Amino acid sequence: MGRVLKAWWLAGGTLVLAIALAFVSILSACPSDLGSTAEVSAPRPHPAESPLHEAETPLQTARPLEWRRPRFEERKDERYAMVSNQIAGGVVKAKAVLDAMRNVPRHLFVPPGHQGKAYWDRPLPIGEGQTISQPYIVAYMTQVLMLKHGDTVLEIGTGSGYQAAVLSELTPRVYTVEIIEKLAKEASKRLDRLGYDTIKTMHGDGYYGWEKHEPFDAIIVTAAAGHVPPPLTKQLKSGGRLVIPLGDPFSTQWLVVVKKHEDGTFTSRILMPVRFVPMTGRVRRGE
Repeated sequence: MGRVLKAWWLAGGTLVLAIALAFVSILSACPSDLGSTAEVSAPRPHPAESPLHEAETPLQTARPLEWRRPRFEERKDERYAMVSNQIAGGVVKAKAVLDAMRNVPRHLFVPPGHQGKAYWDRPLPIGEGQTISQPYIVAYMTQVLMLKHGDTVLEIGTGSGYQAAVLSELTPRVYTVEIIEKLAKEASKRLDRLGYDTIKTMHGDGYYGWEKHEPFDAIIVTAAAGHVPPPLTKQLKSGGRLVIPLGDPFSTQWLVVVKKHEDGTFTSRILMPVRFVPMTGRVRRGE
């Protein structure tokens, strides 16, 4: 679950170069922790300013694979309108991602008192001081992973389970970790009740990933860190992609995609500036 604060675009080649150089030290820094955060809305980048190259936007060709993906008629028109008005036409172009956003019933992943706002372009509270991400951010981060059918993907920060459900539209092998026990239990029951029975959930500190099910083709992190946690890069498969917000939790961070190469080295690319609130977990305890 993405938990993003207000995002804005910054211009200037010198600034971008300086930030890119700064991430060299971020990627090699000492470990920090990942946990749950709250978020507010993030605006959509203009297509002309998109950091995603045209060749990278379509979802990769999938190999044949069948699994259960539940379908819901209730409020279907609102889901389609959400995609048309808030997501499609921008940098999110992958048909499989757009279809996933049309098919997953966001209103069933928010508390009853907020279901009327479920298809608004904004995050909504889900309890425990946390939120469900705005639809655009969910779609954008999902596309960045470039998933193929059958890929194994790890999500750090389950929240209500919405992001995991979207991921499960693209591959049945979804693993998700939530640090807040109450949310973890509720999300697990909700996913089972709605028929998303291929998703595996766990209560724990996402900093450590989920070693039992490594390696992962993709990892999506929904909380900001000072650098990429070593346990996650270790659990990422060669050729895999990890998307994570990096930077000081009290100022602007950058959404970054990290790719692991066959020789064990990594390259990173800045996608967009974002702001995330402080994380829970080991980092809060000062260990």
